[in-house]
Amino acid sequence: MALLPWPDEQKQVFVLTQFNAQSQHYQATYPDANHDIILFEDRKVGRLYVARLEAEIRIVDLTIHPRDRNRGIGSNLLGSLVVEASVCGKLLRIYVESFNPSLRLFERLGFSRSDEQGIHVLMEWSPRA
Repeated sequence: MALLPWPDEQKQVFVLTQFNAQSQHYQATYPDANHDIILFEDRKVGRLYVARLEAEIRIVDLTIHPRDRNRGIGSNLLGSLVVEASVCGKLLRIYVESFNPSLRLFERLGFSRSDEQGIHVLMEWSPRA
């Protein structure tokens, strides 16, 4: 956003519009998903949206503020979801952009690439793996 020659008000409107569109999409696609704020050292550092579906646990969105990345927060959350998926005998899935550095984290935690749609890679952890 810093590179755009827009006034701050216009940038704020754009970001809010994008956030609202994304929220509406998540609500329409995964109406029963859990929406959680991630706390670290008593600070809000991110968000986690998880849909617990019949055949899988879908990580709809996992976002951690850049200043709080590489502190084990994401690994800890994903580890908990892996345990949950293992106990339930369900797949654990998330779409990740192909250029996102977090792909390495998912691979390190035992996720594998199961599908690609444009720039999005479906990462999947299976209790049978």
